[in-house]
Amino acid sequence: MGSLDLEALAQGMGGKVHPLGIDVPREALLPALTALREAGCRYYLLCTVTEVASGFEVVHGVRDVEANRTVFVKTGTGKDDPRVPSAVPVFAGANWFEREMLDLFGVVFEGHPDPRRLMMPDDYPGYPLRKDFPMATPWGYRPATDAEAP
Repeated sequence: MGSLDLEALAQGMGGKVHPLGIDVPREALLPALTALREAGCRYYLLCTVTEVASGFEVVHGVRDVEANRTVFVKTGTGKDDPRVPSAVPVFAGANWFEREMLDLFGVVFEGHPDPRRLMMPDDYPGYPLRKDFPMATPWGYRPATDAEAP
C-alpha cells in the first residue's frame, strides 16, 4: 500500500485539492483513480453528477478503509457533449452507478462495458434529472390543478 499525498497527486494531474478530495481534468480522471487505488483507496463508494451552469460535475468517491479516509475525485464535462472516462476499468463497483448517471443525466461514460439504461425504459425521451427536463409532460412532474388539490 502506497502513501496518499493529495496535494502532490492533484498537482501531478493538473488539478487542485478541495476540502473533500481533488478536482482533475477529464483526461486525468483514470490516472487519478488508479493512483488512489494503489495508495490504498480500494473501496468504491459512489458516482454522482451535479448539473452546473457550465455543464456537469462528475464525482467519484473512494475509501481507504484501513486509514479511515474517504476521497472524492471530481471532474467536469460540458453540456453539449457530456462525456467522461468510465471508472469501471479501475473500480468494477462503478458499473451501476455510472449507468444510473447516464440514465438520469445523460452523461456518457466512455469505455463503460455495458452502457444501457438502468432505471428508465430504453425508449424514454430525455434525462429526468437535468434542469432542462420538461416537467409538464405525461412522463414528468406537473403541479396539481385546483380541482386535484386536497
